[in-house]
Amino acid sequence: MTTKPDRNRRVTYRAVALIAFIATMTASTRMRADVETVGNCGGASITIPFTDVASNNGFFCAIAEAYLSGLTNGTSATTYSPSQNVTREQMAAFITRTQDSALRRGSRRAALDQWWTTQSIPTTARTQVGGFPRFVKCDGDDLWVSNASNTVSRVRASDGKLLGTWTGATGASAILVARGRIYIAGFDGALYSIDPAQPPGPVTLVTNSLGNTFSIAYNGASIFTSDFQGSVSIVTFCQPVCVTTVTAGLINPLGILYDGASIWVADRGDHTLKKLAAGGGVALSIPVGNGPTYPVFDGTNIWVPNESNTVTVVRVKDAAGNPLSQPFVLATLSGNGLVGPVQAAFDGQRILVTNGLDSVSLWRATDLAPLGSFPLPDNSDPGGVCSDGINFWIVLSGLDQLARF
Repeated sequence: MTTKPDRNRRVTYRAVALIAFIATMTASTRMRADVETVGNCGGASITIPFTDVASNNGFFCAIAEAYLSGLTNGTSATTYSPSQNVTREQMAAFITRTQDSALRRGSRRAALDQWWTTQSIPTTARTQVGGFPRFVKCDGDDLWVSNASNTVSRVRASDGKLLGTWTGATGASAILVARGRIYIAGFDGALYSIDPAQPPGPVTLVTNSLGNTFSIAYNGASIFTSDFQGSVSIVTFCQPVCVTTVTAGLINPLGILYDGASIWVADRGDHTLKKLAAGGGVALSIPVGNGPTYPVFDGTNIWVPNESNTVTVVRVKDAAGNPLSQPFVLATLSGNGLVGPVQAAFDGQRILVTNGLDSVSLWRATDLAPLGSFPLPDNSDPGGVCSDGINFWIVLSGLDQLARF
């Protein structure tokens, strides 16, 4: 860091208002200032509470936009201090609020006027599925649930109606939506598929050359499955499929995901998050908490629930979405009701983690702020979770139900 005077790099609140205005309009064309009174901006009369910003100030409208959209609160209830230098802490707050506001207003929840967070799950928000459900995935319209009873349930997301049940998925566990199909991996080493355009019936066997699969991911070309006994299987669609098994550097791989660039797996054997090399094997290993389970990627960070009652947040992308050459642990979260966390899910704005003791924990993804812990029905044994962009859907294994949160 340079020791020269930084007068040429100082940023004033007026400049930040302009930056925030541009960032706001870029992030979401729907973020427009509410029309109020006093001060003219584009023919509209607008009022702001800052007595030190005159209506003829050249930055008045940009400052009004920043205030009305929630990007700034001023330096006090009545002052904005337009000529005061901005600290790095204040700049960070501006940027974070810009991001939060864009996500909040641009979400499906906002478009449908569903701003609330469920405090408890009523029976009307639960759907009876197969015996001992394990995992759930959304295809954009419907939820697909794998059941230990060797079945797969299809549930309509709009109202929770059970649409159908497919049979023959022996040991159904991990589930994936990709290539216009639903893929289900079983504990017996088989991979099955469902054509969602066809009526319910028996699943189709893709291959029976996998390990005992606990998690599944897709990178646009191949399917990756994790075998807790120490391997990852790579399924390539050749004639009809080819399976490659990778063991190097893996001990007890569990949750697996794709971040748009790389496949990552949570390895319980040495309590790490591992990035796989292009041809298999481990390219990078990052220590996380004890007993990592089923992580999720939020577009920038990977959230790894750990059975040590923590969540490790690993930064893997930069602000432009490019992979970091040196990913790092951004934070280790505890508290917020974490008790035996199982799986994480992302709804575009929030991270939800299911807890083994009948509860869920919620965070805001942008600044890692805890949003609270919420109870689930007694003896529900929550496990798999996903989001349809509006609600989180939680598998209640102990009740044979899928619950809308």
